[in-house]
Amino acid sequence: MAVKKIAIFGSTGSIGRQALEVISHYRNEFEIVLLTGYKNYFLLKEQALEFNARYISTPDAQSFESLKDDPQVGYKLINFKQATELIRSEEVEVVLNALVGASGLKITIASILSAKTLLLANKESLVIGGGFIQDYLPNWRKFVIPVDSEHSAIFQALLGEQIETVSQIILTASGGPFFNLSLEELEKVTSEDALKHPTWKMGQKITIDSATLMNKGLEVIEAHYLFNIPYEKIKVVIHRQSIVHGMILFSDGTIKAVLSKPDMRLPIEYALFYPQRREQIIDPLPYSNMTLEFERPDNEKFPALNLAYEAGKRGGNMPVILNAANEVAVRAFLSGSIKFTDISKVVERTLSSFTWRKMESIKDIVETDQTARTKAISIIKEMKI
Repeated sequence: MAVKKIAIFGSTGSIGRQALEVISHYRNEFEIVLLTGYKNYFLLKEQALEFNARYISTPDAQSFESLKDDPQVGYKLINFKQATELIRSEEVEVVLNALVGASGLKITIASILSAKTLLLANKESLVIGGGFIQDYLPNWRKFVIPVDSEHSAIFQALLGEQIETVSQIILTASGGPFFNLSLEELEKVTSEDALKHPTWKMGQKITIDSATLMNKGLEVIEAHYLFNIPYEKIKVVIHRQSIVHGMILFSDGTIKAVLSKPDMRLPIEYALFYPQRREQIIDPLPYSNMTLEFERPDNEKFPALNLAYEAGKRGGNMPVILNAANEVAVRAFLSGSIKFTDISKVVERTLSSFTWRKMESIKDIVETDQTARTKAISIIKEMKI
């Protein structure tokens, strides 16, 4: 059996840690070429030693210096530019992009340009760069296997089907910890409250996005590009149990759905071994006496979802601005600078501050991202006065 040479960007985050947990079940089938982390360089070192990684890297200057001063045993420390360039080498066959936020775009594009198998867990890559990738990188989809549970479910349900027979793609959302609260109650929730997700264990940023439903909005944009489906055919339903991860309604009225326990190790394992299915690493779903419940999203209480739909449909620079403003607003909420309900207000005001324009280069995307962040920060300052 051929050994897969894999680079994991974001190995110290939630998806990266779970990916290594899955790989630990199949030690002889993977060679860890590269691991990257951010501020948690202690864990990065531990992972590198445990999995015999050839290289490690971090874009965080302080972490890089700390690693540089440590004796290196069995791995080589490289800077992040070198880590990105490593994707193009023959040393890497598979890339897991588990970075958080817009920083993952360059990794996604480098992987596609190098014709490497890309396991994509960084939804922001397609949110901000999907239009550019679609315009300038033909056939890019053949290199990408989605890792997000919802997109993995749709990917699996589409196998053997004709895309023209798809009437709707249905993404399920847990609704986060606040779905049953009133608008008045939402005004008072804290970041500590928001980080208590009812069904999933995730990083801070994605957990807050889940609470605002922005995460589902970003997933709508990602699904549009991944599956080449118009926004009008992408629907979102609230499914508090997080058992159904995605559904497809076909032209004949048939619905195909993918169900499992809410555990990211399952879509990670599927992506790592696609098109094969491997051994069971989580307990199967106890389907006897199971009841499934669905309800509509409340767009008044959670306006982020509609903001994402609108930005996605407009395209161009709008999804870039949406994502940048959201990242800034989430960070501000976590630091206590703004209220939970202010997150969507910051995003909406930032979007309304810009006119539409086409993204014709990565430079365009990066500059728009930075300009939008600056604008969002100024809007937050105005709100605090």
